[in-house]
Amino acid sequence: MKIEELEKNIGYTFKNKELLKNALTHTSYAYEHNIQSNEKLEFLGDSILEFVSSEYMYNKYKKLKEGEMTKVRATVVCEKSLHKVAILHNFSDFLYLGKSETVTGGNKRPAILADSVEAVIAAIYIDGGLEAAKKFIVDNLKDEIEIATKNVGKKDYKTVLQEELQKNGDVKIEYKIIKESGPDHNKTFEAEVCLNGKILATGKGKSKKEAEMQAAKKALED
Repeated sequence: MKIEELEKNIGYTFKNKELLKNALTHTSYAYEHNIQSNEKLEFLGDSILEFVSSEYMYNKYKKLKEGEMTKVRATVVCEKSLHKVAILHNFSDFLYLGKSETVTGGNKRPAILADSVEAVIAAIYIDGGLEAAKKFIVDNLKDEIEIATKNVGKKDYKTVLQEELQKNGDVKIEYKIIKESGPDHNKTFEAEVCLNGKILATGKGKSKKEAEMQAAKKALED
C-alpha cells in the first residue's frame, strides 16, 4: 500500500515523507538494509506522548489528584492503548519489517505496532510541530483517558470479591487459566475463580488479567 493511505488514515500529511517511512522501519528491516530504524523516534515519541497526555489531563480533569493522574496516564500510555491506535489506522499494512519478522507475523505483534505509533508521534512532531502531534494524540486517546478517569480510584473486581469473601473468615481464593484460544497475536483466555476449591464463576478476556477480572465480576453478580 502507498504511504499516502496511512497519511489519510491518521489525518496528517507529511512534508517530509522520509520521516514517516523511518517511523515505520523496524530494527529487523533496518539491519538488513543498513539504514536507521525507528528506535530513536520511538524514544522521542514516548516522551511527547507522556507530556501531551499529562497536559491534557491537567487542563481537562481539574478534580483529579496527582496520584490519580499518574494512574490514569499509566493506564492510557501503554502498549494496549497504542496497539488499539495502530489497529484503528491499519499500521500493520505499512510497516517495514525484515524477512524473519515478516515470516513470523511481526506486523501483528502488539509491541511492534505500539512502538510504531510512538515513532509516528515523534515524526509528526518533527515534521509539523507540537500542535500537530497533540492533535493526533488527543484525537486517538481522549476516549481511553475518559474511561480511565471514570475508573480511577475504584477498587477492581478481584479486590472487591476478596473483601466480600473474607467477611466470612479465612478463605482460600484461587484463579486458574483453564483455556487459551486463537492465534498468538489475538488470544482469548478463560479463567475460573475458586473458593476453597469450589468453582464460583468463569470469565473470558484478551489477557489473563482481564479473564480473571471478568470471573471475579461474575462471581460478585451471582
